[in-house]
Amino acid sequence: MIKNIVFDLGNVLISFKPSEFFDKKGYPENIKTTILADIFASKEWLRLDNGEINTKEAIEAISLKSSLKREEIAHIFNLRKELIFPLDENVRLLPDLKKRGFRLYFLSNFPMDLFEEVKTDYYFFRYFDGGIISAEAKVSKPDIEFYNILLEKYSLVPEECLYIDDLEINVRVAESLGMKGLFTFGSTVISKEIENALKTVSR
Repeated sequence: MIKNIVFDLGNVLISFKPSEFFDKKGYPENIKTTILADIFASKEWLRLDNGEINTKEAIEAISLKSSLKREEIAHIFNLRKELIFPLDENVRLLPDLKKRGFRLYFLSNFPMDLFEEVKTDYYFFRYFDGGIISAEAKVSKPDIEFYNILLEKYSLVPEECLYIDDLEINVRVAESLGMKGLFTFGSTVISKEIENALKTVSR
């Protein structure tokens, strides 16, 4: 019986596709490649997700080893809020799922300062019964400890949870704990996938 639905945020409820964003902005391919590698694929980005450093410290550390200037790196960080936006078709599922009696949670890799802005600005967080981001837990997916922190904090029974993520490795970890997993393949709209997942278990 599924009682709880746990959502990843990035590319499930919130679009996060830096490469597409910089393409639309007309960035030259070589500059875009450098930005993606030096910032979004950097160790500092992971450390931000883990709450080990703040944005200012990340910018300083990246500037010491990147061909990008410090001012350029800071500018890219300032674009983070513009880069992401709610996936409205998926967000609209939340109030319906609440009405049907499901308890909703989020579990997501997210820097603290960006999350605080997003949580304040995005109305759909009101539908959640709880959730944890990596910067708060000081550990990120796919580390199994991150999942256990959520389960323990909210006294969730894994077998009563449906976990939704756009990365297969993250789904497999949830399944290893006993949760029902839904790998969305980066789908834009996931309503049918959720319904199909719920039909495969008795409720």
